[in-house]
Amino acid sequence: MLEEPLKKRNSNELDALKEPVIIHTRTPGQTRKSEPAALKMVGPAIPNLPWQPRPAGSTEQVWRFSHNPIIDRHPIPCAYSVYNSAVVPFQGRFAGVFRVEYTTRMPYLHTGFSDDGIHWDLSHQRLTLTGADPEIATMEYAYDPRVTKVEDYYYVQWCNGYHGPTIGLARTKDFVHFQQLENAFLPYNRNGAIFPRKINGRYAMLSRPSDTGHTKFGDIFYSESPDLTFWGKHRHVMGRGGSWWQDTKIGAGPSPIETSEGWLLFYHGVLNSCNGFVYSTGVALLDLDEPWKVLYRSAGHILTPEASYETTGTVPNVVFPCAALCDSPTGRIALYCGAADTYTTLAFTNAFDLIAWLKENSMV
Repeated sequence: MLEEPLKKRNSNELDALKEPVIIHTRTPGQTRKSEPAALKMVGPAIPNLPWQPRPAGSTEQVWRFSHNPIIDRHPIPCAYSVYNSAVVPFQGRFAGVFRVEYTTRMPYLHTGFSDDGIHWDLSHQRLTLTGADPEIATMEYAYDPRVTKVEDYYYVQWCNGYHGPTIGLARTKDFVHFQQLENAFLPYNRNGAIFPRKINGRYAMLSRPSDTGHTKFGDIFYSESPDLTFWGKHRHVMGRGGSWWQDTKIGAGPSPIETSEGWLLFYHGVLNSCNGFVYSTGVALLDLDEPWKVLYRSAGHILTPEASYETTGTVPNVVFPCAALCDSPTGRIALYCGAADTYTTLAFTNAFDLIAWLKENSMV
């Protein structure tokens, strides 16, 4: 159980929070003179968002759930591990698409549902896709999904095997029936993250073109599409480097969160240490209308492998964010991460505090 559950809201409050809203809550720390003084969050209320207060005495911008991992090894018979997965609010509950790694060590996608966002009922069967061109319909492998609601559909983005890793796309309304769309890009590409609304009338996505190995090749790019089939207007967003924790490569994490001052982006960065790769989490704020323009970017990481379930596992020293749920009225964020390529974990932050901190600790 959570140490401190959310306070109950009365029926009038719940009715008022059903639709997406912009809530003026409070003024964060210092802002530049050209910026508005009050930050507003854009998006729906999530009154049942999983939440745990910052531990007493902690100065961390992101803090871990005290009962991690929320999904341990072997949660269903076919699974060796479940990690790097994505969840969204769905019909008063939560739904997700999960990376399930089999004992063959091949990864595939499974769905799951939860009443509280913490305890998950995972399907024992792979997610089934329909409607694809036969050329791309065979799923070689599938991993690291993100899930984003845009208008009436929930869009799944994942690393799809088609002569190498690329960005697969599918959509659903019920998390039972999934229509596969065209792959977004040529191989090699990973870490696709669709924006939760159209930008200038077009779908928008972040991705990370890459190569066949863990080389110093990995920057985040922005692309647009009128129809989710043809993608163009590719723009460089930000590159690796600037500090050692993100010197080898970077990649978008969850779909960006809209605020009145820009798109809040969680991303991963990789350090190539003498003991191997270390995956940490950073944060950036992108321009609302031209998201390839970075307004702020954290010089230091906000979450790095420290807990035993992050430092020990199939791939030690990995924190990999894939989903971020934000309750607009409070700014509370529940951040879902993969840990050590073995576990699914949960962490928390507050958007207002985090953005204030980001402005004071930006490398841009």
